[in-house]
Amino acid sequence: MDIVLIAGLWLDGSAWDDVVPELEALGHRAVPLTLPGQGDGATEATYDDQVQAVLAAVDAADGSPYVVGHSAACTLAWAAADQRPDGVSGVALIGGFPSTEGEKYADFFEPVDGAMPFPGWEKFEGPDSDDMSEELKSDLLGRMIAVPVGVTRGEVHWTSEARHDVPLTLICPEFSPAEAQEWIDGGDVPELASATRLELVDIASGHWPMFTQPKALAVLIDEATKRPAAGS
Repeated sequence: MDIVLIAGLWLDGSAWDDVVPELEALGHRAVPLTLPGQGDGATEATYDDQVQAVLAAVDAADGSPYVVGHSAACTLAWAAADQRPDGVSGVALIGGFPSTEGEKYADFFEPVDGAMPFPGWEKFEGPDSDDMSEELKSDLLGRMIAVPVGVTRGEVHWTSEARHDVPLTLICPEFSPAEAQEWIDGGDVPELASATRLELVDIASGHWPMFTQPKALAVLIDEATKRPAAGS
């Protein structure tokens, strides 16, 4: 199966370099994306540009691909379900949740010269990064890409109720499935509260398991692809 991989803020397609061979060993074709404004040099990129890049990858895939989003890009993965509900076999979200209707995509930190840079590891101390070595943090710091405000401040809009019936797996890294369920039940994540085919699974990692637990992450993604597709 083709698996479209979308990394979160500040990362390009190389974020999946350690996951790709693991997925291929499990019989899949991995399609890691480098999003507009996150590695392609497009400083004027918008949120809509990123959505279109995801949809283009879905449309170019062999059959109905599985779509994986990490962190903020969980919204982009869910946009594929929203705009191609019959064109994807399912979606996995890693360490994040789809934005609520009308919210800005990822306006989390102050921009500098029209882009939101990575704010430094201090902002992610604790469970987010406890499993990362200083060497890994240093390496990633040099690879982080400031994201254009046209992306981070783009408004998110949902269009199709059919998205709620797409098979959805939430992979829980720095938080537990029980915590995620509490947030969903408490109304903090409306998109997941409305999902009819949601499964929560755990992974023993921080916020970036593609770097710290690539094999375990690939196994969970593989297992998620085996859930019955929409309409089955």
